[in-house]
Amino acid sequence: MAKRNIIDAIIEIVNSPKHRLKQYSSSLNRANDMGSALEDYCKDIFAGTVGETDREKRITKINEVFSYTGNQNNPPDIILKGGDAIEVKKIMSPNATIALNSSYPKCKLYSDSTLITQECKNCDGGNWGEKDMLYIIGVVNGDNLRSLAMVYGDDYCDSKEVYEKIRTAIKTGILSIPDVDFSETNELGRVNKVDHLGITYLRIRGMWHIDNPFKVFDYIYKRNDAHTFDLMVIINQEKIKKLSNFKLLESMEKTNASLKILDKKIQDSRNPAKLKDVKLISYYVK
Repeated sequence: MAKRNIIDAIIEIVNSPKHRLKQYSSSLNRANDMGSALEDYCKDIFAGTVGETDREKRITKINEVFSYTGNQNNPPDIILKGGDAIEVKKIMSPNATIALNSSYPKCKLYSDSTLITQECKNCDGGNWGEKDMLYIIGVVNGDNLRSLAMVYGDDYCDSKEVYEKIRTAIKTGILSIPDVDFSETNELGRVNKVDHLGITYLRIRGMWHIDNPFKVFDYIYKRNDAHTFDLMVIINQEKIKKLSNFKLLESMEKTNASLKILDKKIQDSRNPAKLKDVKLISYYVK
């Protein structure tokens, strides 16, 4: 099976416009259930299995497409074989922020990150230094997927040094407290032996949040509340050149009035004074 990419996912969405999320999870927490269902939906659009009802065939195809399918506690959620790392996030209202918890926003996924698992580092033979990071944000209403945004970390997030600077400043401040027993962790750190008996410790966690892409890029795209489903995808020109099947999507646009590809400019996430050329791909279902 050929390597799959973001264009394959967009084509699957257009060809299989099914936006009622299945409840794959047995969790009693409905919000978590819908988060798991959204992640499974994203696996399906990349694997081409949205309409696959045979569970064995679906599992086989997903295994062919992804080199890593992650866990709930470490980013990313999934990695395409020889391709992008993907982080899937669910929000319940159109203007909600995205909770990233202890993982700050990522312009790229780096193999030396302390926040990823060894299994993640070993995927694709372990012969990678960095991967493009694709954020997929779904607006979920009940079990219906109302809107979906896809945007790469390069166009959405700042460089890792910006976020690491904050982490370092917090750790440095804690270490300046006299007689503090500080331990490095994958969170911000831990202060040990806080009391005289040395039996209490303080975990210091980051709770990172980021505005959702529909809000960040509302100057080039606005959803239509009358639609039952809206898709917004932003891909910079450098990435477009690497997507050999982009011309297939362009040919689909000519025969599908709901699919649009426009040339736009967005603010550079590292220097907003600069503008970056991108393709804005949108699709809707009335």
